[in-house]
Amino acid sequence: MKTYQFFFLPLLFLTGFPTADSISPKETKPKKAKLTQIKKENNVLLLKKSNFDRALKETKYLLVEFYVSLSQSSQNLSEEFAKAAQQLKKEAPRIQFGKIDVTHQQDLRKEFNIREFPTVKFFVDGSREDPIDCKGVRQASAFITWVKRRTGPSTVLINSTDQAEAIIHADDLAVIGFFKELHNDSMEVFCETARDVPEMPFGMTASEDVCANYGIQKNTVVVFKKGKPVHNEVLEDGRQNKLDLTRLIKTFTLDLVTEYNLETSVKIFDVPVENHILLFTPTNSETFNTIYDNYKSAAVEFRGKIMFVLVDTNETRNGRVFEYFRIREVDVPAVRILNLTSDAKYKMPADEVTVENLKEFCQSYLNGRAKLHLSSEEIPEDWDKMPVKVLVGKNFNRIVFNKTMTVFVMFYAPWSYDCRKLLPIWDKLGEQYESRKDIIIAKIDVTANDILSVGLDRYPFFRLFPAGPNYQEVAYAGEYTLQAFSEFLEEQSKTKAEPGEKDPLGGMKEDVSQKETVIKEKEEL
Repeated sequence: MKTYQFFFLPLLFLTGFPTADSISPKETKPKKAKLTQIKKENNVLLLKKSNFDRALKETKYLLVEFYVSLSQSSQNLSEEFAKAAQQLKKEAPRIQFGKIDVTHQQDLRKEFNIREFPTVKFFVDGSREDPIDCKGVRQASAFITWVKRRTGPSTVLINSTDQAEAIIHADDLAVIGFFKELHNDSMEVFCETARDVPEMPFGMTASEDVCANYGIQKNTVVVFKKGKPVHNEVLEDGRQNKLDLTRLIKTFTLDLVTEYNLETSVKIFDVPVENHILLFTPTNSETFNTIYDNYKSAAVEFRGKIMFVLVDTNETRNGRVFEYFRIREVDVPAVRILNLTSDAKYKMPADEVTVENLKEFCQSYLNGRAKLHLSSEEIPEDWDKMPVKVLVGKNFNRIVFNKTMTVFVMFYAPWSYDCRKLLPIWDKLGEQYESRKDIIIAKIDVTANDILSVGLDRYPFFRLFPAGPNYQEVAYAGEYTLQAFSEFLEEQSKTKAEPGEKDPLGGMKEDVSQKETVIKEKEEL
């Protein structure tokens, strides 16, 4: 009977196999398969989902670059990353470098919320929870300093004036913290700041003799440039924070006024100051020296709060910057403030570029009193006569947020090759839905119209604004074909967009710690 078969099955397992003691001494136990080493490229671990957890467990300190292989900025950083890995290979073997191509490792990209590339994160003690962001670091030497300060002391303890002088003259820039005692809140903020500013040496002292030699009487951070003090910042316990101090110190890696060009664009956006003021003027004009001196004088008061940038309007390579700010030849000299977080722009109300006008403009902006400067083309008379409706700043909200129509919008730049290539396809989509009374196909030139209600992305980008009272903007992330656009529109028309992430692909775009993509060029040619 079946009952007996199941009853005797356990006995079969107990008696049918030899125990460990019954194995002949001549017989050897099978060896466990030895794990192969994780592959490396130029001393950098090649990481993916299948080996990432193992790499964390085997490494106390792991610095990881999340990159896209076709991105030039990723390639540049990877070269410096490999140089740093090579140097630390023998010097600090417990520190490992790894890299992950996010185009093939979507799960890891989503897990660590990688929205820009390249992005570098630091993992400690095998934990994948809350890795530390390594921002604004691009050179091999800076990577080495950054990771050393994360794994050991972040500053040098100074006990003599000779030691202080050695640090001050070791590089173009140096930072010394002078303290009454080495155990207070201000000192902790200083040490934390040093970890995030690897571009320059940091030292600290509580020696009365050293403090007296430099005339310091309070807890003070002093920035030295080429051996001379250029800024004193008095620290008060409980009133100082790391971000403010980091912003202030990093501004000294640039001039007080920095001219925008291909070389400085990356450096400008590496400094964590989100407010930029830009002076547009030809550098060969008769009035340039006077205007520049006024601009530089005003900049002193706002260091660490607003970054002062000069844009030469005679430089043809700056054309995209003029276009982004809608600066015409008749407007110069012109002054604008840009908030990098919101992309909001502000126009200086006064025409003359004087120290007083600049200071008043900057202060009103910081106090929240400056008025937004919104550009819009005039509404074309025939904006709704074609299958694809033409939107501008002045009619955008009225058409898009009408609650009775589903509106599918293409956001484009007329100079973009990718945009120009897609416009005929978009026209065909408009013709396909021209007879529908519940759907509008539209387009808007975002280089000529400011739209604050929609976050900008790389041109071209597409947004669907569904009809109905529960508005939920939907980002399109499919293929750029007529069939794909149509299928997406039909699907969204049938079912209401579910709440959640606006961009199912995570809105990945190229390194906007290199925020030059906002101001310089939003298209890879």
